[in-house]
Amino acid sequence: MATKVYIIYYSTYGHVEKLAREIEKGAASVEGVEAKLWQVPETLPEEVLVKLGAPPKSDVPVITPNELPEADGFLFGFPTRFGSMAAQFKAFFDATGGLWRTQSLAGKPAGFFYSTASQGGGQETTPLTSITQLVHHGLIYVPIGYTFGAGMFELEKLKGGSPYGAGTYAGDGSRQPSELELAQAFHQGKYFAGIAKKLKGSQ
Repeated sequence: MATKVYIIYYSTYGHVEKLAREIEKGAASVEGVEAKLWQVPETLPEEVLVKLGAPPKSDVPVITPNELPEADGFLFGFPTRFGSMAAQFKAFFDATGGLWRTQSLAGKPAGFFYSTASQGGGQETTPLTSITQLVHHGLIYVPIGYTFGAGMFELEKLKGGSPYGAGTYAGDGSRQPSELELAQAFHQGKYFAGIAKKLKGSQ
């Protein structure tokens, strides 16, 4: 039976979604792993999104908390808001109380990827402050550490991401994920999927 990895994200302007698609490719490259993209529900009214200049949402299906137990592992992605996850994703986690009560997700691996506007905007604090969500569910946090190799030490070019997970810088919204950032996202998907597969195989 295939190991199911769910890549679940929220993206306002598309930066996190681009990372998510690369992560999906990386996870799907591992034999015996089935990767699936999901997005969480939007909480902002359409008129507000229009004023923000946000593009229309993609056709990636919207997930509900009840679908989470079907997966063997999760990679959660979101933009930062003042150093922590965006409210849309927090609202999704807040709706998982029933799963918390039954500990339906306990023992499954999970990780994070993210987008910030600037270098000091939360590339480490965003995933760090999000770990509490995993802890209460009994999920096993899987960072990428420095497994991306030389790419982790790039100093000449602007690069998002950290040992906590893949990341990108959005700036004013016009900057798109770089090739190196997308490569790190692919790596995270592949690395995480391998661990999720091992954990499932040991049960």
